[in-house]
Amino acid sequence: MLLRKDSNGDASHSFSGPSGTTQSHNVAWIGLGTMGLGMASHLVKKGFNVTGYDIYEPSLAKFRENGGRTATSPLEAARNAEFLVCMVASSAQAQHVLFDKDTGAVQGLPINATVIMCSTVPASYLDEIQESLKSRDRNDIFLVDSPVSGGTARASEGTLTIMSSGSEAALEKGKTLQSALAERLIVVPGGIGSASKVKMVNQLLAGTHIAAAAEAMGLAATMGLNTQQVFDIITGAAGNSWMFENRVPHMLKNDWTRLSAVDIFVKDMGIVTSSARALEFPLPIASSAEQLFISASKQGYGRDDDSSVVRLYIPTSPAAVSENARPADKLSSSSKSWTANDIKKIGFVGLGAMGIGMAKTLTKAGYQVQGYDVYPPSVEKFVAASESATAATSPSEAASGAQALILMVQNAKQAHDVLFGSGKAAEALPHGSVVILNSTVPPSAAREIRERLVAVGKDLDLVDAPVSGGVARAASGQLTIMSSADELAISKANVVLSAMSGEPKNLHYIAGGAGAASSVKLINQLLAGVHIAAAAEAMAFGAKLGLDTRSLYNTIKNAAGGSWMFENRVPAMLDADWTPHSMLAIFVKDLGIVLDESKRLLYAAPLSSTAHTLYLQGASHGLSREADGGVVRVWEFLTGVSVAKSASARVEKKFVPREYQKLSVAETTNALPAPYEGNPLEMINSRISEPNTPILVVLDDDPTGTQTCHDISVLTVWSHDTLCQEFRATEKGFFILTNSRALPTSEARSLITTICQNVEKAAKETGKGFEIVLRGDSTLRGHFPDEPEVIEEVLGKTDGWILAPFFFQGGRYTIDDVHYVAEGDVLVPASQTPFAEDATFGYKSSNLRDYVFEKTGSKFKDEQILSITIEDIRLGGPEKVASKLINGPRGGVVIANAAAESDMYVFAAGVLSAAQQGRKYLYRTGAAFVSSRLGIRGISPLSAEDLKMDNSPNSAGGLIVAGSYVPKTTAQLASLRSRRGSKLHVIELDVSSMIQSKEQADAAISSATSTASSQITSGHDVLVMTSRKLITGHDANSSLSIGTLVAAALVKVVRNIEVRPRYVIAKGGITSSDAATKGLEIKRAMIVGQAAPGVPLWRCDEETSRHTGVPYVVFPGNVGGEDTLAELVERWAKPE
Repeated sequence: MLLRKDSNGDASHSFSGPSGTTQSHNVAWIGLGTMGLGMASHLVKKGFNVTGYDIYEPSLAKFRENGGRTATSPLEAARNAEFLVCMVASSAQAQHVLFDKDTGAVQGLPINATVIMCSTVPASYLDEIQESLKSRDRNDIFLVDSPVSGGTARASEGTLTIMSSGSEAALEKGKTLQSALAERLIVVPGGIGSASKVKMVNQLLAGTHIAAAAEAMGLAATMGLNTQQVFDIITGAAGNSWMFENRVPHMLKNDWTRLSAVDIFVKDMGIVTSSARALEFPLPIASSAEQLFISASKQGYGRDDDSSVVRLYIPTSPAAVSENARPADKLSSSSKSWTANDIKKIGFVGLGAMGIGMAKTLTKAGYQVQGYDVYPPSVEKFVAASESATAATSPSEAASGAQALILMVQNAKQAHDVLFGSGKAAEALPHGSVVILNSTVPPSAAREIRERLVAVGKDLDLVDAPVSGGVARAASGQLTIMSSADELAISKANVVLSAMSGEPKNLHYIAGGAGAASSVKLINQLLAGVHIAAAAEAMAFGAKLGLDTRSLYNTIKNAAGGSWMFENRVPAMLDADWTPHSMLAIFVKDLGIVLDESKRLLYAAPLSSTAHTLYLQGASHGLSREADGGVVRVWEFLTGVSVAKSASARVEKKFVPREYQKLSVAETTNALPAPYEGNPLEMINSRISEPNTPILVVLDDDPTGTQTCHDISVLTVWSHDTLCQEFRATEKGFFILTNSRALPTSEARSLITTICQNVEKAAKETGKGFEIVLRGDSTLRGHFPDEPEVIEEVLGKTDGWILAPFFFQGGRYTIDDVHYVAEGDVLVPASQTPFAEDATFGYKSSNLRDYVFEKTGSKFKDEQILSITIEDIRLGGPEKVASKLINGPRGGVVIANAAAESDMYVFAAGVLSAAQQGRKYLYRTGAAFVSSRLGIRGISPLSAEDLKMDNSPNSAGGLIVAGSYVPKTTAQLASLRSRRGSKLHVIELDVSSMIQSKEQADAAISSATSTASSQITSGHDVLVMTSRKLITGHDANSSLSIGTLVAAALVKVVRNIEVRPRYVIAKGGITSSDAATKGLEIKRAMIVGQAAPGVPLWRCDEETSRHTGVPYVVFPGNVGGEDTLAELVERWAKPE
């Protein structure tokens, strides 16, 4: 009902005895309401012997239909029960069913039974139960405090979230039954009652957020705003909460069908406030929310859905939220939009915490930006960040010559002064310029500023464009921006606004002219301000209850009590960090604007008023210029509690990777569930055909990632024109060969930054959406986490990183999060293979969770890593995958398990479904995910006949170049030389001598080139290979340098061979990349298929390349068996 799922995996639901058969347990279940009936029925399905009791006969009848037994009293139900579950509505009911002298269940329970209290009751009542048991000499009974959350559907599915506290013995006893009901079982330390305390804090936030959502949407309707659009905007902005996102849709439909009744919150908020009164602890916001629910119940809404409280705010028009809902406002196409080329300069005034990130984003987008701030160090910091940033000494200097002037100042008064007062910016602006007001100001102030600009008489205009998203999203160019103005002004400003908002979904046009966007921002600030104050109140209350506030935060942030502001602001409260990324004074101002507008409309806003008073109290203590989250100190001043002092210390765990045994391929894969029987490929291609599905841009750190694809292009250059041409030509996606694995980390980061900036710019120009896949090594080598980090720096944060290294053709399996490499019939944990000993990218972990921690340190917490298991994929299909992604933690890492290509198709289909519902991911994957996401079905390897090779007697020989040093390559080369014998001319470059001097290297290259050219001309196949002893340097970078030198030598040989070979095979990632780009000068090639399983085959028909049309084989160093290379050369050899 009130905690949403945030699991790392599914809890086990079966309980095996020594023989491996499921044991049955006798359970007494008291309370068969909507939740209780589903939970009890689920236990029956799982093989438990459940006897139920309820005072409502229809519920008993339904339970009997579901296979359960029923009793006529709690006492009868409890006889012979190992477990008794209490799922009644209140502590009074619980007291009656447990301890009534005639029918109470306790007197019927056998020795050492376990009572599990799942009802939401005051924490103090758990102590009362303990005392009552003691007074009845029933100390043998184990008591577990076990409030549940998740709703009726998840109750029936056994996927609830359950919090649990009690003695260690009681927790151990209760786990058997709780695990059968829960997807997430959270043990709360502190003994009996602690779980109910956490649930109580969650309910405080959940109830407050419902009330705040009602207050905000009622005000939006009263202001005449498009309520559907307001909802769509807020869900991507800082005013969002789980309850807002979950409950407002009911308001928009005017649908009060009960999913969670108003009276539930009358009870639950009553538990919160009565507990606080007993502790003499003030909860002003929760108390205001409680009064709203009480009033709604008094009005006759008690059994309606709790979202129906919105009707109290709009009594004369209770359906106004629904009546004002309509599709989002759209711009007409009558005005020609400015492009980036139309804007030679942008002036920017206000380089505070948000403003400086926004201004830097504009310079990254290629704009010349002149910035001004009253605080000179901010200007200096801005100018130092980019060559495109220059300093202005006044607002008028910033405005001079600017086609667009952005104001990110604190309030309307400052905006007036910048434009029309001492700043004289309006006077300095050239004719036809547009002013973009990103500050939060009253709607009336936006309209007044616009009127004054128009009156200046230079065709100046204003775009009212307040922003939301915080400092991080400002810096990443992913702000939510609401914009309103005349369409001509919008057409001028849109290209600038797009640069600061990133994805199109973040930029919203609001009809109604200047002031309309500020009205929507006002709604966002109402929610954001109330949510920060509520978070402070809840965390302070948690501290008063004696809870570990850090643990409390980690539980609630992913729960129904969570909000954007809770997750963003509470960490600073826990660390007592009052750095003013957003000052408390801002919410004194912004909630003041809310209350002024509400008063003008005669609209009561009690939660806003209460929160505003708390900010004023903080300001009166001198906190105005400190962080807004510092409002939590109001409770410290009043009561002495400290959220920071109640928080456990940050625990930095020493990393120790887990060890795993080698497994049998056949036994392991045969023990897995049968593959999914549906057709995910059809679903994938259906989604890809939809116009809003983003183009997949695959950044390949070496050319081998194309090994599962065909009929897709690969680029080796990334100029603006090339990328625009590719975006216009493709419907699915394309590869960009970065070869970044051959670069030091700093150079790789710089390269990826440039490519992503170019891709983003080309996508905007062509009107295409896109998402990025970092195709990396299926044996886990490469620049991780550096490459995904730099992409998020350029393109903005995503909902998570997906790690999917599975690659069937290479024998790479991920099972139970452990990554294996198949060697013959044995699955070898990846950390036990030579790949893990890579001099540059080595690692110690086979478990991908451990791998993430090993490579990223403390960047992610364990609860931020989500596993999509093979059971999820094969038993639940794309729907299960999508559900886990949508309900899982945001901003973490998703591990995709797979043991067959069909698993990856199912996973890709689930990802596409989640993306349709608003999720955005960044991918670090092997080759299999790419072809699955592109909807590509594998084809058989291509023969020489398929490729129409010239087999005439006078045709040239083929060229094989090999630089890879992995053991598999060495074995394949040995097999090739043995099997081909005299039919293959071998040229070996001695690496140890080539690295001694440039002269020796040049001599070796010259000799190899001459010999190879002669042999190819005479029709012989030629192998040019490096000597097989691996030469390494003193560190990773020096080893990489040696590898680069060796690759350069092979490239020179390829480039200097003038005769056209029948084919070219390049063995190894770096070798094949450099041979393609530098040796053959390929800029764009088509992946035509595979030369062997997992071995890509390209063809370049570009006239600028050397040897146009020659089949080019990208042969990965770690793919195939010992004879795969030899077999390919034999199949492609000229007939004897």
